[in-house]
Amino acid sequence: MRSLSGASPAIVAMLALGSLTASIGCAKIGEIQARKAFKSANQAYQQQDFKKASEFYEEAIKAAPDTQVAHESYFFLGNSYDNLFKPSKRGEKDNDDLLQKAVQNYQLAAEKLSSSNDAQDKLLGRRSLEYLVASYGAEKLNDPAKAEPVVQRMIQLEPGEPANYFALAKIYEDAGAYDEAEKMLIMAKAAKPNDPAVYMRLAGYYNRQGHFDKTIEALEERASREPNNPEAFYTIATYYWDEAYRDFKLKENEKKAYVQKGIEAVDHALQIKPDYMEALVYKNLLLRLQANLEKDTSKQQMLIKEADKLRDRAQELRKQKAAGTTP
Repeated sequence: MRSLSGASPAIVAMLALGSLTASIGCAKIGEIQARKAFKSANQAYQQQDFKKASEFYEEAIKAAPDTQVAHESYFFLGNSYDNLFKPSKRGEKDNDDLLQKAVQNYQLAAEKLSSSNDAQDKLLGRRSLEYLVASYGAEKLNDPAKAEPVVQRMIQLEPGEPANYFALAKIYEDAGAYDEAEKMLIMAKAAKPNDPAVYMRLAGYYNRQGHFDKTIEALEERASREPNNPEAFYTIATYYWDEAYRDFKLKENEKKAYVQKGIEAVDHALQIKPDYMEALVYKNLLLRLQANLEKDTSKQQMLIKEADKLRDRAQELRKQKAAGTTP
């Protein structure tokens, strides 16, 4: 091959331009091939033929590795492998390899898409992180230590999204790091204080930990933010009934107090929505529990009679609902 050292600058420039044009042409052809493979992959994916879909997504990435098509393909490729993985066959190498491939592609998709300015890309990036966390769950890789930094990354990307804090709180709670779990749930509340879900999650956590007072506090805080939502007050009543009915360590005066507070909460729900069937059922249950704690026979009978009326009204509403005649 002859050296270009003696060639004129014009010839060198012409050759360089030709080389660049060829490179651009090859890149364009590669992108066209990638889009064609991506389209075929999506068709197979929609038909839940994940084996064929994974082959086409691999082809799309190989044809144009640093393009938008490839970046999106990483997510769907990861999810195809994820769907091909069978938890019942965990421990079998070929099956386990599928999950490892899913993890690798979720990581690549998150890396490429999470910081994008495009809304659809950001959504896929977020889904990649969510599915990556799920891959580290108990039914799959069972490696919460690797899930933790992924969820922390999700929080960094979307500090105002409570679901990310919920996910990290679950990891901490499952690991027995209860202070950290509570901290994450409180941060979720701070991130979105008007979201009822944050109070329900916090109440559920406190209830599992046996902190009934804190459970009620979270539920009442939720109700204070939804003063016209009967379900918020009905939920408080259900927790009071459950505690009074099931906690045998409670003293009789404590049970009476809880029943009374439960009745007050359910009455509030029924003031907002008089035909609230579930609330009628729980007031019926609370009155029966109150009757069991009552020493005066005449008061017992009066409470049971009122409970019967509420039960009958609830049954009537249930029948109307089933018949499609609820007002």
